[in-house]
Amino acid sequence: MTANDILSNALSLMLNNERIGRADCLIRPVSRLIKDVLGILKQNGYVAEFTETDDGKGKYIELKLSGTINKCGVIKPRFNAKMKDFEKFERRYLPARDMGIIIISTHLGVMTHKDAKKKNLGGKLLAYCY
Repeated sequence: MTANDILSNALSLMLNNERIGRADCLIRPVSRLIKDVLGILKQNGYVAEFTETDDGKGKYIELKLSGTINKCGVIKPRFNAKMKDFEKFERRYLPARDMGIIIISTHLGVMTHKDAKKKNLGGKLLAYCY
């Protein structure tokens, strides 16, 4: 039996709503990892805003899309990446140099690969977006 990947479900829901032209979507269930990834996407201009709401049945995220996502998805398996490996993964998942972001989980929290390079950190690859 395989478990559902809620981060993958959230990113594919965002991408599908982006492609059909919707301005917003609801993401359910909510996890801290999803909120961290959405915060990074918001900082980089891929998401306009999001709010967490509890309707009595459970929590969900109301997400406003900014219309700038061309492609996004999770990286499976979640590779371990050292700082010297980032360029290899950039070539694999991003269309061009300095276009898009790879989201990484480090011991200092979730951040982009650019921030991890500045801080000289490695970590596990979670997702990409451009």
